[in-house]
Amino acid sequence: MGIVVQKFGGTSLADSEKIKNVARAVIKEKENGNNVITIVSAMGHTTDFLIKLSEEVSNVPSAREMDMLLSTGEQVSASLLAMAIEEMGHPAISLNAWQVGIETEPEYSNARIIDIKTERLNKHLEEGKIIIITGFQGIANGDITTLGRGGSDTSAVAVAVAVKANRCDIYTDVEGVYTSDPRIVPNALPLKEISYEEMFELAHVGANVLHPRSVETAREFEMPMRVRSSFKLDNLGTLIIGVDKMEVTKPVTGVARDNSQVRVVICDVEDKPGNASKLFNLLAANNLSVDMIIQSYARSSNNTNDIAFTIASENLNRFKAHEEEIKSILNLSNIFIDENISKISIVGSGMIDRPGIAAGMFQSLAKAGINIKMIATSEIKISCLVDREDSEKAVVELCRHFELDGLEVAEVRGNLPSDVL
Repeated sequence: MGIVVQKFGGTSLADSEKIKNVARAVIKEKENGNNVITIVSAMGHTTDFLIKLSEEVSNVPSAREMDMLLSTGEQVSASLLAMAIEEMGHPAISLNAWQVGIETEPEYSNARIIDIKTERLNKHLEEGKIIIITGFQGIANGDITTLGRGGSDTSAVAVAVAVKANRCDIYTDVEGVYTSDPRIVPNALPLKEISYEEMFELAHVGANVLHPRSVETAREFEMPMRVRSSFKLDNLGTLIIGVDKMEVTKPVTGVARDNSQVRVVICDVEDKPGNASKLFNLLAANNLSVDMIIQSYARSSNNTNDIAFTIASENLNRFKAHEEEIKSILNLSNIFIDENISKISIVGSGMIDRPGIAAGMFQSLAKAGINIKMIATSEIKISCLVDREDSEKAVVELCRHFELDGLEVAEVRGNLPSDVL
């Protein structure tokens, strides 16, 4: 008997009827002959509600108390789901992080899992019980910690790795991973398969189906994942596996949009060793992560250049608090901030060593009259910054150019082991 780990998000658990629907999905997997461990998020908008409550009682609540507060949402979901499953005739037990032994780094609100104890899990599986575990949380030095937004995805993959599961199924309110956002491209195509590498890049550049850290963990331990619909249980959704098990038929797999960044241009930086180090060390010291980075050629007239980079919009106010300090240490007078941007990315394992992909992307955007502000590339990704008002048009044009809209996607399973399917 194999083990399947499932994860259900907040929209799938939003009310009692949806919890019963999830219970049926869990039981269906159990009746297929598998042991089942289910990871749950908080119901619906519970986390947002708890955050709002905290703001009503404290201007700056401590990180420890916020983790204590937010962890309660998943506990409600887990216990209610266990009740629903038992009502339907199957033994179940709900466990929170400390009961399982999910150990994390001692960092509140964005901890990483470092170990998962499996003794109790194996005991309950041997007893034939369905196990429900609170996602998004762990324990460090006796305190509850949380893994950050989307952390339940990571909880699920980590548990799957710990118990040596056959696969990890992530259930959502969509039917799988698409070539692009169907709200922008109505004829975006569902993908039967996608590689860890492609899914990781898409998750990083705006596709909100999975948390990047969960894909990173699955890739590291070669844990097969499926993205499936909570409401269409017969649909197998999208299988996420290693690229070596796939036959790559298209150079570009997906197009994503990210509206959550701003562009910062540090103007007229003296072109001498150490200035870039001063800038980015200051940002790192204040926990400000950057994404795309471009430095212009030095101007011969005054021996200066510009350094442009992007940061998350949510960190803009924190960056502004250090503007004068940056100007002082770099001896400059102007910092330009552009909030009207969108990052558009194409991703595909088939891009490796295939010429013309970047040219095709730039040509497609040019034909649509869309100006490019910055460009960044990796082996399987090309990202461009464009004006936000052009972002939807850019996604549509790129899907059309790379034939990701309305054309049939071949179902290629390669040499997959039967216990994954």
